[in-house]
Amino acid sequence: MKKKHVIKATSVLFAGMLVVSCGEAPQKKQKTEDKQVEETQQKKESEFRNKPLVTDIYTADPSAHVFENRLYVYPSHDVDAGVKEDDFGGHFDMRDYHVFSMDSVGGKVTDHGVALSVDDVPWAARQLWAPDAAKKGDSYYLYFPAKDKDGVFHIGVAVASRPEGPFKAEKLPIKGSLSIDPAVFKDDDGAYYMYLGGIWGGQLQNWRTGEYDHHTKTPYDNEPADDEPAIGPRVARMSDDMLQFDEKLKEIRILDKEGNPILAGDHDRRFFEAAWVHKYKGKYYFSYSTGDTHYIAYATGDSPYGPFTYQGNILNPVEGWTNHHSIVEFNGQWYIFYHDTELSGKTHLRNIKVSPLKHREDGTIETISTVTE
Repeated sequence: MKKKHVIKATSVLFAGMLVVSCGEAPQKKQKTEDKQVEETQQKKESEFRNKPLVTDIYTADPSAHVFENRLYVYPSHDVDAGVKEDDFGGHFDMRDYHVFSMDSVGGKVTDHGVALSVDDVPWAARQLWAPDAAKKGDSYYLYFPAKDKDGVFHIGVAVASRPEGPFKAEKLPIKGSLSIDPAVFKDDDGAYYMYLGGIWGGQLQNWRTGEYDHHTKTPYDNEPADDEPAIGPRVARMSDDMLQFDEKLKEIRILDKEGNPILAGDHDRRFFEAAWVHKYKGKYYFSYSTGDTHYIAYATGDSPYGPFTYQGNILNPVEGWTNHHSIVEFNGQWYIFYHDTELSGKTHLRNIKVSPLKHREDGTIETISTVTE
């Protein structure tokens, strides 16, 4: 696990209590505590390279897009639902989505309110996890994972006439959809592709036979052995109406530079969740989270279907367990949107952030640290 960069305020308060036990007057003790808490907060702020974009609610998994010359961000909405933390991710019990927008990075961020609620999705029971959005013609599409009444994740779609919604959900999930983290990429020829998948709590390992395994007792039961190829994310071209797949989902291969599949035991490089695709100088960049090692890694290829060759890390580990991102070009500058837990210090209560991203002359991407060094 990543070393913590934040000194907890509770430790400071405990230190202040020790001073009182040695006979310090209450008024002086309070001043000492206030000063220590202030210094801790200043230290905390100085160690994070970027500030949260939204502070009044908790947000995570930001998918960023440029629509109508404005930057829109579609994150998940974290809440403290009182669900005990477990390996299946039950404590991530999000129930609606807000849409945010801005005219410029660093400018005012507008919260457009609730764009879709789980109560408005006929087939969904719970857990609205990381979404994405796309535009085709005059319509906007919000793609989202949710668990059905049987506890199985599928991908739903909702439609709106404005990028901020509100969105109206289809009555059923996308046929043949599974797992989590949909990301929709529009290619230069106008074709749209959905990338999806996440292992462990994201259930992708439960589909290895082609049918969902309802009998697993842990999220690791169907994982391949360490010396076997890692489970790959999935991709499918979208139908013309953007409401269904136009083909069966295909598994994506992620290879090392010798052309060998990344193995399941290679946790620094194997796919875990949070697929994203962008295109730069004719090359497809497939980026993703490595999960328990907390990197945003990337691989490159010559087709939207892959295979993709591993190149390195885009983003170093953040504060908190999860790492989830999107990459977008806006006004001539590339950016990576991501989240951490600066505001709460709790892994299920996150806040979205943004940082400039740079492609080198040879097409590789500079690795970004989310803390000052």
